Amino acid sequence: MVVTNNKSGFPIRWLGLLCCLLTPMAWSAVLPEDRADLMYHSYDGGGVTIDGPAVLVRKSVRKDVSLSAQYYVDQISGASIDVESTASAYSEERTQYDLSADYLLNKTIITAGLSNSTENDYDADTYFVGVSQDFFGDLSTLSINYAYGDDSVGKSTDATFQEDIRRHSYQVTWTQVMTKNLLMGFSYQAITDQGYLNNPYRSFRYIDNTVPKGYSYAPEIYPETRTTQALAIRGKYFLPYRAALNFEYRSFRDTWDIDAYNLDLGYTHPLGDRWIFDIHFRIYEQGEAEFYSDLFPRIDSQNYMARDKELSEFSSNTVGVKVSYEFDTRWASWIDRGTANIAWDLISYDYDNFRNVLATGYAAGQEPEYSFDATVIRLFVSAWF
Repeated sequence: MVVTNNKSGFPIRWLGLLCCLLTPMAWSAVLPEDRADLMYHSYDGGGVTIDGPAVLVRKSVRKDVSLSAQYYVDQISGASIDVESTASAYSEERTQYDLSADYLLNKTIITAGLSNSTENDYDADTYFVGVSQDFFGDLSTLSINYAYGDDSVGKSTDATFQEDIRRHSYQVTWTQVMTKNLLMGFSYQAITDQGYLNNPYRSFRYIDNTVPKGYSYAPEIYPETRTTQALAIRGKYFLPYRAALNFEYRSFRDTWDIDAYNLDLGYTHPLGDRWIFDIHFRIYEQGEAEFYSDLFPRIDSQNYMARDKELSEFSSNTVGVKVSYEFDTRWASWIDRGTANIAWDLISYDYDNFRNVLATGYAAGQEPEYSFDATVIRLFVSAWF
């Protein structure tokens, strides 16, 4: 779970999902294959629409060095319900650039890179480095990664508003070949954040009997530090007929008293020599932050106060399908293999203590609990050369 920082209220955790075209568990220390990906992505749900293109290119410049570059664009319009209750819909564009290099030294891969994300009121720079080492006859792989984030938060309605965020991320992953059919992965990640961690456009609501609707709004107040920890176990079991079963279980907790977990189950099935079908189902459950409330008793009831629905108690279910087709590349001698892919996810969100304030005819705090469905579509072409 990651706090939203954009005006739309779109969960930033999805950005990584949309950017990631392929993240397999590695069998041994080898450089990434030379490839190019061209993608169009779309998210529509909860009053927010996000779409745009992405381009990713990986190329070996020597037998032991591989470079990659990615360009990613979000066209964002609308506003989530907790933003819409106090502000109007809007549109803006976010662009992201990623550069990285992999260096292969015997059974070790050293990775370093940087990422820049820019929109009219938020700039984010991330620098990362990682080391991956094979052991025990290439049956085991240990990966250690570190990333440093330097974000600048602005506000489109106030040119003088300027705040900073510093992030440190540490991750350790162990990948193990258990049998000839079973591959397992275990990971631990810790992230420390310091600085302006809330959203300048968001407000909390509190009881106010001096106004007709019975409540008023005030800017959210967050702590300036946060530490998160996550543990994950992943597995892939290869079936005799070239199919595979996938699973992931991940638990999360932080110093804001949020506990969460997700369970993802998937199945991959080939059909003939050119078609591959994937289906997956994901469950996510989260508890609320200690300073979250849908309706506070008064404006100064506690030191920290938030009404961001991403900090509330909620659950989501995702059903997704993906179809890949390997097309004929004889027309292009420089392409070894190519695939055309479409992926579609339907996500249902149900909030247990976040209420729909846009519903009319209800007393303050008695509005119906909020829920919505979202769709995520990715269309992309991949070419190996």
